[in-house]
Amino acid sequence: MNEESKLKRRMLEKQQQLYQQQMMQQAAGQQHAINQQLEMLKMIMTEILEPKARERLNNLKMVKPDVATQVEIYLAQAYQSGQLQQKITEEQLIAILSQIEGKHSFKITRK
Repeated sequence: MNEESKLKRRMLEKQQQLYQQQMMQQAAGQQHAINQQLEMLKMIMTEILEPKARERLNNLKMVKPDVATQVEIYLAQAYQSGQLQQKITEEQLIAILSQIEGKHSFKITRK
């Protein structure tokens, strides 16, 4: 009976190791996909933004990364759907930022 319990324990350990390996491979695959998407987004931003607009967006990433990501996704979708006819200037980017930040701002009034 002692040999049987050792065998069961070894089998359980092997199953756990196999499961951990599968989870690690899956996580690595997901990380690779995320890295590819981020690289693609970076290439699109380089293609559609003028240098000053790209600099402004990079500065925004340091202060408000969530807003910058929203802007990047918005611009990438517009680019992929063919809505962008020319490069985005800094002034146009500022207008887009004000629209996006306007959606998130709220005002608290006290009575």
